[in-house]
Amino acid sequence: MELSPDNATLKSEVERRRTFAIISHPDAGKTTLTEKLQLYGGAIRQAGSVKARKAARHATSDWMEIEKQRGISVTSSVMQFDFEGFRINILDTPGHQDFSEDTYRTLVAADSAVMLIDCARGVEEQTIKLFKVCRLRSIPIFTFVNKLDRAGKDPFELMEELERVLGIRSCPVNWPIGVHGDFKGVYHRDTRRVTLYRSGDHGQRQVEAVSIELDDPALPGALGREYYEKLIEDIELLDVAGDPFDLEMILSGQLTPMFFGSASNNFGVEPFLHRFLRYTKSPAARESDAGFIRPTDEKFTGFIFKIQANMNPAHRDRLAFMRVCSGVFVKGMTAWLSGSNAQIRLAQPQQFMAQEHAGLDVAYPGDIVGLFDPGVFRLGDTLCAGEPVRYAGIPLFAPEFFSRVGPMDSMKRKQFMKGVAQLSQEGAIQTFKRPGIGREEMIAGVVGVLQMDVLEYRLKSEYGVDIARESLPYRFVRWARSVPKPVDKLRLTSTSTPAIDRSGRDVILFENDWSIRLAMENNLGLELAETAVRLEADVLT
Repeated sequence: MELSPDNATLKSEVERRRTFAIISHPDAGKTTLTEKLQLYGGAIRQAGSVKARKAARHATSDWMEIEKQRGISVTSSVMQFDFEGFRINILDTPGHQDFSEDTYRTLVAADSAVMLIDCARGVEEQTIKLFKVCRLRSIPIFTFVNKLDRAGKDPFELMEELERVLGIRSCPVNWPIGVHGDFKGVYHRDTRRVTLYRSGDHGQRQVEAVSIELDDPALPGALGREYYEKLIEDIELLDVAGDPFDLEMILSGQLTPMFFGSASNNFGVEPFLHRFLRYTKSPAARESDAGFIRPTDEKFTGFIFKIQANMNPAHRDRLAFMRVCSGVFVKGMTAWLSGSNAQIRLAQPQQFMAQEHAGLDVAYPGDIVGLFDPGVFRLGDTLCAGEPVRYAGIPLFAPEFFSRVGPMDSMKRKQFMKGVAQLSQEGAIQTFKRPGIGREEMIAGVVGVLQMDVLEYRLKSEYGVDIARESLPYRFVRWARSVPKPVDKLRLTSTSTPAIDRSGRDVILFENDWSIRLAMENNLGLELAETAVRLEADVLT
């Protein structure tokens, strides 16, 4: 069937979209790499360094004041820019281990992932967790081995570590020259050229590089005889014993292409960006309750994967982040919203560059659109034109740290409850209440303990409320999926406590694994779940 002009435009726009997330363990350089991709993509002229004393600017994607103070990312940012005909959407996820739930939600909106690894530390705990989430979705994973300007592990050892720890084989696309703090540059296996780098102005601008063919007689002199001989030896070993480049296996998530460089100094960033855009895929079909929906289908669909309030302290704004999945989004259009089962008008849509956002008129599959939210959107909501369809919701994950929280000034309880409700809807915290306890008590649950600091900080800075908080000994919460008797009649250990979540569902708070096992053994027919469907009802606030 011949494509109509509109269909042809949609197909063309889909093909040039690249929407990906960057995942890593804390301090592997993820936010720095995000900025450098923007630098080479022309989105910014000068990159800020997260921790470098010699750079006066803060990282563009670290927008919350607490992020600037601590040099870490605690929220997901979205950056969009054009580069060589591609429309790039980078989802900069929190690297700190305490923010893995927000990272998971963001990965749901990505079509591929860049896995950043510290060359000295190798595969670390948080990387393993996030890799598993990517593996569940079978999305392509591209590996960037970072910090080659410092001494690191042997690259062959890193390849073996990827397979042993993560269970994925790798294929180096380029190869480092000098890994003991004496980094010279990289060899590109696809072009058989060597790129030599010179140290620049702490990575604030694009780095100077010299490219030489592998067979050029000048290369041994430019590199040094020892480095040249080691490179030739490594190339021969890779060609004989390494996995061949297989794009089909890469796109199915079975093989990860490896790149080496130093994001802080811009070494290897530009070659990575060019090849990543060439190899990775445009948006793919997504499964809904009506079957798979292709991005080139004319029917507009999308889903909400993040809600963030007060991104700009000067404006009390609240934005819902929507991933466009199919069709064309048009400013001012009317769409069906699954959470309210009603038609709403999508006015004042925004596109992002971290905390800066500007109006847009149209968006295509793969794009991330910010929708001003008067309180109608929920995480996981589907929006669509025409006949209603639903994408799978984003589940709640069991928190691991719990505190009793409340306002220090009882006169500010209203502001406190408003702030807690807002943070709950964003997915930053979960709230629970023990039956029979007065309305003054509120239990906040978070995936990582640092989120409690963020809760306290945001309630103070955004709602003017100082809170009192008391850590509780619980380390697990389980949703009671099926109970043989009322929850308060179950046989539980003295340290286990029945409660309800913000949607009024029965949960049990436990201090240890043993208490969970005992509860299952002592109550035949009891079914407990580590995750729950996200509901819009809020009976606590």
